[in-house]
Amino acid sequence: MTGRPRPVNLSEDDGSATVTACLALAALLALTVLVTHVGGVIAARHRAQAAADLAALAAAAELPAGADAGCAAAEALGRRMKARVVRCEVAGWDVLIEVEEKVPSGPFGSQSIRAIARAGPVEEGE
Repeated sequence: MTGRPRPVNLSEDDGSATVTACLALAALLALTVLVTHVGGVIAARHRAQAAADLAALAAAAELPAGADAGCAAAEALGRRMKARVVRCEVAGWDVLIEVEEKVPSGPFGSQSIRAIARAGPVEEGE
């Protein structure tokens, strides 16, 4: 035998399983990040709706002291729940509250989640 190297046959599939496994792993990681992000947005939406519901109830409970007292109670509760009250409307005994919550989107900054809730007496026929 001489010390000559064996010629390389490029038609062989050596290493193709490694490349396929790497691509599958990258796709799995991307899918995991996407599912985690969507889950975080859904959870933030539920938190924002809970904050709006509770803020509307707090405002309605304070309406006998006046509309300003009701909106102040809603804003205080919104701060405690880490949501910002962006709208507080009082019409008679009805209160309409809109809250906003920021959700981080990783390297893309953040996005706003908004929720609306109403509290007040039940109308006849509803």
